[in-house]
Amino acid sequence: MLHALRRPRPLSWGLAALFAALYACVAVNRHRRMLTQSYDLGIFEQAVRAYAHGEAPVVLLKGPGYQLLGDHFHPLLVTLAPLYRLFPSAVTLLLAQAVLMALAVVPLARWAFEVGGPRLAVLVGGLTGASWGIVEAVADDFHEIAFAVPLLAFAATALGRGRPVAAVLWALPLVLVKEDLGLTVAVVGALVLVRAEKGSGTRALGFGVALFGLAATALTVLVVLPSFNPDGGFDYWGQMGAREAAGAPWELAGRLVWPPLKWLLLGLAAATAGFLGLRSPLVLLCLPTLGWRLAADNSHYWGVSYHYSAVLMPLLLAALVDAVRRTGAFAGPGRVLARGREVGPDRAAVRRARRALAVAGLVALVTLPVYPLHELLAPGAWGSSPRLERARSMLARIPDGATVAASNRLAAQLAGRTTVGLVCREPSPPLLEPPLVGAPPPGAVRGGPEWVVVDLADPSVKAPCAIADTLRMLDRYERLGYRRVVDDGDLRLLGHP
Repeated sequence: MLHALRRPRPLSWGLAALFAALYACVAVNRHRRMLTQSYDLGIFEQAVRAYAHGEAPVVLLKGPGYQLLGDHFHPLLVTLAPLYRLFPSAVTLLLAQAVLMALAVVPLARWAFEVGGPRLAVLVGGLTGASWGIVEAVADDFHEIAFAVPLLAFAATALGRGRPVAAVLWALPLVLVKEDLGLTVAVVGALVLVRAEKGSGTRALGFGVALFGLAATALTVLVVLPSFNPDGGFDYWGQMGAREAAGAPWELAGRLVWPPLKWLLLGLAAATAGFLGLRSPLVLLCLPTLGWRLAADNSHYWGVSYHYSAVLMPLLLAALVDAVRRTGAFAGPGRVLARGREVGPDRAAVRRARRALAVAGLVALVTLPVYPLHELLAPGAWGSSPRLERARSMLARIPDGATVAASNRLAAQLAGRTTVGLVCREPSPPLLEPPLVGAPPPGAVRGGPEWVVVDLADPSVKAPCAIADTLRMLDRYERLGYRRVVDDGDLRLLGHP
């Protein structure tokens, strides 16, 4: 067994399997504790559920008739449909995400094995698996970028190993994951172009891929997304600093480095690459993602929370491996010749490589207690509570196939077996209120959801549902005669009159 782990394939796949299991435990346990949300687990489950039944990804949680391909361009999600059809549950998405994210360990650990042997492979594989961006994404519901993480890891590794065709083949599917990733594909093409010999076919390949990536992003943002979007546009233009870029470019340049929260993102990213990784051309692959995040006016993009940094992790660690390789620190005797005799690597290079690896390891250790992987060792994370049991009992009263209006976290528990929308919004089917004064008689109210279920203690009270809107709609339902089936403090379940 130990002998097998000294070979690159079983070592890398073994590490990936270990982290897939850890990710799955964290994600599924958080869903069990009702810490997942309709934004975004419920949204993606409704989309994949529609694909699994051969339908367009219309997502009620985003609004009545909302076509999700008008929000972000992620048709690669359809590949999860067969698995979801067999196992129709949010857990299916969480497990698939755990496996996809863990696959990033494989190419990076194998490349590290080639560069420095099994110890470096274990270190780099562990740094990848425990990287703060991936761990945070695994615990933050489900997102389409789960597909991008392994694709980027394989593409960056292929580039670093001098395999341009393989790098391109791994990168091309990124345009089906999310609209901005076409820009990353363009950088892959540019790196292939720059590294190719003059007059070779590889230069043409790189040039073509760079143009393809730019065209893919332009086409999806300017044509595809608006064609599906109910408002006929791209919802995120207003967040991307387009106005400043057109009117006052210096304002946009200032936004790239201010406020100081952005320094934390940039500093932590640089430290994840051990700082030495910034010398590798592979770090340029991070620029498109960092560019739109720093230029945006959405503060969620600037920090080190949520799922946005997951795609950076394999790129930063690939840059670290590449930079360590370039130092020659792990070159054995005979790799360097000095006055006719064989010597080992330069001592200064060895110190640089060790410092970089130590910094990257320190980042992983310091962030481990901050990000959700530490929940595996927290006894309180594996238990239950009377309130959690009461919430489960309340949801069990709602039959499969019912129409429901729910608060954010409760909606994530119902998306797989009911038709659920958010309680703070106008219901679907719409309420047809009788023109009466006072409480309407039974049967007078038409339309509306069959059930209304809310947790008034749900901490996500700003977005997507402000608590004031939830209370307003709850009052409206009760005035229309919806009866209280459960009234347990902050937990409410109303039935259609």
